[in-house]
This record gives sequence, structure tokens and C-alpha cells, in this order.
Amino acid sequence: MTSFLDPLISFVSAHAWLAYLTLFLAALLEAVPVVGSVIPGSTIILALSALVPGGELKLQWVLVAAALGAVLGDGSAYWIGHRRQREILTAWPLTNYPRVVAESESFFKRFGTWAVFFARFVPPIRAFVPVTAGALGMAPGKFYTVNIPAILVWAPAHVLPGVLAVSAFHEYFGVPHHGHPFKHIWILTVVAVAIVGGVAVWIYRRRNAGGVAAAKPRG
Repeated sequence: MTSFLDPLISFVSAHAWLAYLTLFLAALLEAVPVVGSVIPGSTIILALSALVPGGELKLQWVLVAAALGAVLGDGSAYWIGHRRQREILTAWPLTNYPRVVAESESFFKRFGTWAVFFARFVPPIRAFVPVTAGALGMAPGKFYTVNIPAILVWAPAHVLPGVLAVSAFHEYFGVPHHGHPFKHIWILTVVAVAIVGGVAVWIYRRRNAGGVAAAKPRG
């Protein structure tokens, strides 16, 4: 597996813009209703952040790419809800996720403006609260006043664990940041944990969605 990872890291080093674009798209798509339920954005962000300590990617640009993607994703979802109001909550494809839509609406009504902040850290409603906020008439100024600070906290919370884990490995084992096979093994471990976590979340969501579908009355 290390032999596979070596060219991958070399490719990212030579085409860092592609890695930043991937981070941007992962954060953006994770914020889109329904799409965010199947795109493992957090897993991708964590996996790529593990390349920062070795110098393949720059921390500041990883944070910027993730934050910009999240701002555009949340903002797009909010404006769709703002323009279509409650109609969007009962339209396809949201009608396929009645439980999550109901949870998002309940979450928003319970926490009010702060729901936009807290939802950033609570999958799967993270992808549904912005559109719900717009549909329920939250003013744009209020939305962005809470949403942008939430993203500025969320981005480091997703990026830094991978960075710190790999950095700690280098420090603890005295492994140089470049050209050592153990470095690749550790990055692979971080990536594997991220993938396993993402798969587990996906399975959990699928099982819950199946339960909701089974519970629907048949006409």
C-alpha cells in the first residue's frame, strides 16, 4: 500500500491546486441538502489535511479552501430556501428525507439563530439547516452573522486533527517530514480511519433512512 501512496503523494505535491480544489468541492457539496448526506466531505478533508505536515499542502490554503467551500455551500442552500420559502421543504428531493427535514426544522425552532452555528457540527442536519433557515424566513444578515463564524471554527476543527496527528508522529518517533516510509504509513492510517468513519456514518444514515421508509404509511 505504501508503494501506491508514494506516487499519490508525489502527484499531490506536483498538483497541489487539484488537492485544494478537491477540498473546496468536498466542503461545498457536504453543505448541499441530500447531496451532503452521501458525500464524505469531512472524511476527504481529514484525509488531505494529513498531507500538511510533510509540506505537500499548505495549512493556510487548506483552511481557506475548506472554509470557502462551506460558505458557498451553506449560502447556496440558504438562498434556495429563502427564495422558495416553505415550499422547498415539501418538494423533491427533500420529500425523500422527511425525518431529517423534521429534525432540522425542530432543531432550528429550538435553538433559533444559534441553530445555524451548532448545525455545522451535527451531521446529517448540517446539510439541511441552512435551507431550513431560509425557508423559515431567517434574515440574510442574521444567517451570515452566525454562519461565517461557525465555519471559521468548523474548518480548523476538521483540518487540525489530521495535521496534529501526523505532526505528533513525526515528533514522537523522530521521523523526518520527507522521504521516510513510516510517514506514509501514518498518513495511510489517518486516511483509513477517516474512510472507516465515513463508511460507518453512511451505513448509519442508510439504515435510518430505511427505517423511515419502512415506517411510511402506504396509500
